[in-house]
Amino acid sequence: MNRWLLPEQIADILPAQARKIEDLRRGMLDRARAYGYELVMPPMLEYLDSLITGTGQDLNLKTFKLVDQLSGRTLGLRADITPQVARIDAHILNRDGITRLCYAGPVLHTKASPGNASREQLQFGAEIYGYPAWEADLEVQRLLNELLGWAQVGSVTFDLGHADILPSLLQGQSLTVDELEAIYESLQSKDISALQLAIAKLPKEIAQAILALNELSGEAKSVLAEAKKRLPQRCVAALDELLRMSEALGSLSDAPQVNIDLADMRGYQYHSGVMFACYVAGSPSAIARGGRYDHVGQAFGRSRPATGFSLDIITLASLSKLNSKKNAIQAPLSGDQTLQDAIQKLRVAGEIVIQMAPDRLVDAEEFVCDRTLVLEKGAWVVRPRA
Repeated sequence: MNRWLLPEQIADILPAQARKIEDLRRGMLDRARAYGYELVMPPMLEYLDSLITGTGQDLNLKTFKLVDQLSGRTLGLRADITPQVARIDAHILNRDGITRLCYAGPVLHTKASPGNASREQLQFGAEIYGYPAWEADLEVQRLLNELLGWAQVGSVTFDLGHADILPSLLQGQSLTVDELEAIYESLQSKDISALQLAIAKLPKEIAQAILALNELSGEAKSVLAEAKKRLPQRCVAALDELLRMSEALGSLSDAPQVNIDLADMRGYQYHSGVMFACYVAGSPSAIARGGRYDHVGQAFGRSRPATGFSLDIITLASLSKLNSKKNAIQAPLSGDQTLQDAIQKLRVAGEIVIQMAPDRLVDAEEFVCDRTLVLEKGAWVVRPRA
């Protein structure tokens, strides 16, 4: 067996890409801090019931599990940081007011998610706790839009949905867990045949409304107007929330394209209001997802209004046009003290100085040596490379 081989869908990240990922991580954390978000660093490993409580079966299937040799209990390697941050807000910080938290750390999945080549991701996210009003949802969407613009990923599209619409349509209906799951899965995959089978026993009016969800996607204003005609009155409150959010997001100075997709139910197990998926050019899958999830903290004994988003920085780096290469100065590899003093001054001033033997060139993807340090009349000076 070749000892250098890695498990399937696990990969090394090499210098140029690693630097871009790190630049994105630092830049996004700095921008989140400018909004007042505080950084937290939850552990990679937790008791399984803490990691997946209140999040649904999807996260359970994504989570690697092992037995703790100290306690005998089942541990999980986190597949999502959001539940951990909800635990921190509910039990560790235990604040009464509004709390803004952000994070950036690795997560592992048992299988690669759609749109990802690797089972390991570097997840960045921002969450607001303790503020139930829609302005909190707008803030996290505005922050995400700003981050994507800074990352130079091209045109950005937000697809908005609402977690309350399907439950409103199914209100009063007696469905098993498997029957309910079949409806959600067929909507998510937009499989009309499977959806027709899943809703066959429902009253005709409700079945027709659920089928209509597959067609209610596209430009926000027109879709929502059509939705009010085709969906029952009990869905109007959720549609009005989507209209208000789409108008607010569309009025930003750097406004993205805003669409509606009422059949997108990904994450329905823990979302509780407006949900969104964010798409950029060059990626068929969402680059980021988020929304309101007011009930996740309830699993930890303290229900708090919450909204936020998360994305994979590694995937973002593959789409970003941000230039992380830096110009550098090549200097002789020598112990001469005057040379070392000159190099130190340049590095303190923010320059990158790479020492190499005179007959060698710097072989690096991350740097462009466009200048050289040369000795002229007893002094070391920087000159353009020939």
